[in-house]
Amino acid sequence: MHWIDIAIFITYMGVLVAVGLYFFSHNKDAEDYFVSGRNMTRWHIGLSVVATDVGGGFSIGLGGLGFAMGLSGSWMLFTGLLGAWLSAVWLIPRIYPLGREIRLLTFPQVFGHYYSARVALGAGAISAIGYLGFTSAQILAGAKLASAGVQGLNQHSALWIMGTVTVLYTVLGGMKAVIYTDTVQWIVLMGGLILVGIPISYYAVGGWEEISTRLDETFLRLDHISWQQLVNWGVTIIPIWFVGMTLYQRIYACKNQKEAQRAWFIAGWFEWPLMAFMGVLLGLFARVAADQGMFAVDGFPSAAGMDAEKGLPMLLRHVLPVGFMGLMLSVYFSAILSTADSCLMAASGNVLTDLVGPRLSKQITQKQMLHLSQYFTLGLGLLAIFIASAMENVLSLMLYSYAFMVSGLLVPLVAAVFFGQRHAPAALVSMIGGGLTTVSLTVLNRPLLLGLDPNVFGVLMALLLFLLVRYFWPTTHEGVIPVGIS
Repeated sequence: MHWIDIAIFITYMGVLVAVGLYFFSHNKDAEDYFVSGRNMTRWHIGLSVVATDVGGGFSIGLGGLGFAMGLSGSWMLFTGLLGAWLSAVWLIPRIYPLGREIRLLTFPQVFGHYYSARVALGAGAISAIGYLGFTSAQILAGAKLASAGVQGLNQHSALWIMGTVTVLYTVLGGMKAVIYTDTVQWIVLMGGLILVGIPISYYAVGGWEEISTRLDETFLRLDHISWQQLVNWGVTIIPIWFVGMTLYQRIYACKNQKEAQRAWFIAGWFEWPLMAFMGVLLGLFARVAADQGMFAVDGFPSAAGMDAEKGLPMLLRHVLPVGFMGLMLSVYFSAILSTADSCLMAASGNVLTDLVGPRLSKQITQKQMLHLSQYFTLGLGLLAIFIASAMENVLSLMLYSYAFMVSGLLVPLVAAVFFGQRHAPAALVSMIGGGLTTVSLTVLNRPLLLGLDPNVFGVLMALLLFLLVRYFWPTTHEGVIPVGIS
């Protein structure tokens, strides 16, 4: 990569760290650090939500889907649109007033309100583990981007470079830095893809004539996908809009309920069709370039045997002129950081507020709690880098993390918030049983009924366990655990 591109990229990362330092001096307490003072507006929140949900992991993952299966891969983010709009209509009107009334900071605190402290503790553990995995996926995406885009940079070194910048920025800035820079990063990403990445890549591979000639016609269809894949994506991605800690933090951060709902509608439109098709198109162009032999100098004479998720950054490295490569690396790193920082904040918030905080809140000052928040964020960020170093596939790691959270948390949330079933033992058993079912089936890696995802069976197990315990284990009244259990 030319020194001009390197200079652009390094300058961009330096600006991010400077933003973190600026907000470091403006965070007064844990509420500022985790929910940005509760005064954000729809556009800041909406763009931050879509930047967090799609981000670099899904950007690189969508490129991989476009490379592997073509335009049909765009349906993955259609489930994101459905999740955002359903959450805006059903969830926010119930959660926003509660968050304002009792000053909630995290998602598991909702479980503490409806069930018990023990259930909140379990929800905090599940959420923290899930978001730690998701943070790792973003760092891995950044490493793949850098190693494929910068010739001579291996993935391990890229992992530590990208991970260090991400963790340092998040530790310093907190949620205010995350939301404000998410807005800018998303605008930069959209502008970079629309004005630079897509048009230059399209013409570099020879335009429509080459695309239609090189690719099998199934790559250009929207119906080249099985119903099982649609169900698997839907069961994994739609519910995350109801149990995602990063999303609850942004609900609490909005200045009022209407702003929160409008932010979610904005986020849905940006997910699909806009980002969905831009991501898979670039992956599709990379597939054409690979079959043309563009990557032969990198050891890949054709698409066969290539890591699909590295096709997009390799394409950009080969087709973009000096200066634009540094810009596009910065654009994609913006997207990666938009998700990584939010997920790291979520994991840190879970550990501090839900697992450790209840025992410390009365013993230390707000300023000490803020510093403790930053220490936890740093420690979890380093752990995320180590997890990323042991993984290979970005999209799989993200979907595993989503599935673990959904199978453990969805049923108890829906039961309490929408049906008024506040049975703490049933919630706890459901969370443990649903999460363990998904993890066990994933580890076994055996073919399942109808080709469905382990998460489908995890959610069904969670529902079955909730109903059984609710029926056979009566409580003295709703939400109270019998003596000896709590």
